[in-house]
Formats: sequence, structure tokens, C-alpha cells
Amino acid sequence: MDVLINVFVALHIIGIGALLGGFLSQMKAMGAGTARFSPGMLHGALTMLVTGVALVGLNQADDQTVNNIKIGVKLAILVVILGLVYVKRDEETVEKPLFGAVGGLTVANIFIATLWT
Repeated sequence: MDVLINVFVALHIIGIGALLGGFLSQMKAMGAGTARFSPGMLHGALTMLVTGVALVGLNQADDQTVNNIKIGVKLAILVVILGLVYVKRDEETVEKPLFGAVGGLTVANIFIATLWT
């Protein structure tokens, strides 16, 4: 079971890397007002959602403790990110505050995952 959990953790990290990498690659464009949500950002967020749900299920099946409040906060943030990216995915440009919010929420999700014990 540990190997399977570790595979899903790796996939979860790949998803956050795609989301954050898509944001960071558009930082210069954000400054110019031409930033847009790339398909990789949407796919990264969806990967995070699927692997996160799988990780919670696998950890509970393995009788490990799961902090449900932490998972709930992370899920709520991810749903907001997914909603913003999904709705604005086809637009040529995204407003700076909206694009910055996705980046800020992504970073907040990373800090919640690593610092909340």
C-alpha cells in the first residue's frame, strides 16, 4: 500500500508543478496584461483533485489518520482555483487580479500542505 500511496503523492506533486509552472511562466505576460490560463494549468489542477481524493481514500484504507479539516481547506482552495481556471480557460487574456489570485491560492495550498501538521 505504501508504494501506491507514494505513486499518488508523486502524481500530486506533478499536478501542483504543472499548475504553479503555468502560473510562473506567465508572470511576465501578467505584468503586460496579456496573461492567460494555459491548458497545463487546468490539467495540473485536475490532476491534483483526482490524486488528492485518491490519497485521502488510500490513507484511510491503510488506517492512517487524516486531518479532515486540512483536507477540506485544501479542497476548497482547489475548487476555487479549478473554477477560475475552467471558466476563463478560453479567454485570450485574464485580468491581473484574477490571474494573481490563482497563483496566490496555489502557493497558499502548497504552504498549507507542507506547514499544517
